[in-house]
Amino acid sequence: MLFLVISEPRPEPPAAVAEQRQAFWRWVEPLIATGEVRSVHARVGRGAVVLFDVPDNDTLHRRLTEWCNMVPATFTTYPLIEPGAARAALAAR
Repeated sequence: MLFLVISEPRPEPPAAVAEQRQAFWRWVEPLIATGEVRSVHARVGRGAVVLFDVPDNDTLHRRLTEWCNMVPATFTTYPLIEPGAARAALAAR
């Protein structure tokens, strides 16, 4: 299941959360290596955009909880459809 997640961290001075932000990158690297995260991009200013490819909602919930425990944030989450599946659904109509 694909989910695009956009984080909006709490407004704190950048120096106060530098270690937490570094921890985020150490946390996400193994997820990229296993394919559970397809891509991750830092947002201009603060925050990140992550494309998760997880087996179920429970896994996504667990990952967002881990992320939020490192960098307190709110998340906007968009469930996505693979392009091939979207085209196939359109063609079937």
